[in-house]
Amino acid sequence: MRKSQKPPLELRLRVLSAVEYAPGNTLRDRIRTVAQRTFTDVHTGRDYCFTWRTIDTWVYRFKKHGITTLENRGRSDRDRPRKVAVNQLAEAIHEILPTLSRNKQGVLPKSVLYRRLLERGLFTRSQLAPTTFYRRLREHALLDEEATKKLRLSFAMRYANELWQADTMYGPAIQMADGQWRKTFLIAFLDDASRVITHAEFFFHDNTDNMIEAFRCALFKRGKPERLYFDNGSNYSSKEILQACVRLDIALSHAPIRDGSAKGKIERFFRGFRDRFLTRHTRFDSLDDLNQKTTRWVEDEYNAALHSAIQMTPIDRFNLDVGRVRFLTDDEYTAEVFYLEEARRVSKTNVFSILSRRFECPVDLREQTIQVRYDRARCNRFVVYFAGRRMGEATPLLPELNVHRVRAFTTGKPGRAQ
Repeated sequence: MRKSQKPPLELRLRVLSAVEYAPGNTLRDRIRTVAQRTFTDVHTGRDYCFTWRTIDTWVYRFKKHGITTLENRGRSDRDRPRKVAVNQLAEAIHEILPTLSRNKQGVLPKSVLYRRLLERGLFTRSQLAPTTFYRRLREHALLDEEATKKLRLSFAMRYANELWQADTMYGPAIQMADGQWRKTFLIAFLDDASRVITHAEFFFHDNTDNMIEAFRCALFKRGKPERLYFDNGSNYSSKEILQACVRLDIALSHAPIRDGSAKGKIERFFRGFRDRFLTRHTRFDSLDDLNQKTTRWVEDEYNAALHSAIQMTPIDRFNLDVGRVRFLTDDEYTAEVFYLEEARRVSKTNVFSILSRRFECPVDLREQTIQVRYDRARCNRFVVYFAGRRMGEATPLLPELNVHRVRAFTTGKPGRAQ
């Protein structure tokens, strides 16, 4: 039957009534008996035959919900994407395109683009099937730069902590005690769905160590995001950041070069921060004074104020999804997530070298390749990992103690090993 020939409600009720009085020992038998009959619509004269599965569905819905469920209803999410929004796909394609080149005919194969999206972890095959991907490209012209720009303007994630954006802004100069002026840099993280500033802090240097410190504070304050969207600066693409994302199972992606609109939300926050906060202050006494006032403004006047884009306060929008937020525990194991990791080969004497220093492994790992994690800013702890497992902290090599151990074993006098 065509869509326009669906049976009316009156006819469906006649079918249900026939099930009640049909012969059979069980409900299933009565339904199969009715399925063999032909029903005629008295108004149109059209004949209908129904399968037993169709009748069984009507009986189930009628018993559970009543007559109203027999009405013809379409899907509530019809004509809407159920897993990947069009603007989200447009943003991902814009990110991937600069990394690909066209073939001799000047064409970019769509299959190559699809595979690269999966390789970068932006989508999974269960979220975006190949046929769906090709259809979206065709229907929305996602390879057209002008068309995708319009889609990217309204891009927003569905839940809090699905995506964080981050960037650095030049801040005000601060006069030091010796009379010298020093530049400051603001590193800020923004949650895409709620617009909450998960953390914002000023530093004197725009380097990797300060970037890691700000990232660590954001994670402890607001939980772990599923994906990060960073700038292409060296701080945001450093080895430490990449390794931390791998250990925390966070997808990392970078905005295209010289594309400010790709980070529109964080750039809009920076503009509002300059206009509504920095213009109120003529000077700051110290970096601590600047950070205290910044934190107070962000939490009291930005996160707690009505945001026109979401029509509610960012902190209230974030708290709607607090059940999905995964927080980190503040312990030494979590701290090691942000350590730099390097591979080292252990010698026959269970010793390895790093940073021109020699250490002994906490367990016997002779002639094995290990991973050593350490804080590059302090270099006071060196943690040994082997085959993905934490072996413990390495100890500095003290050859004079090993001399006594060797002599004790060779002379057979345990007392000499003290």
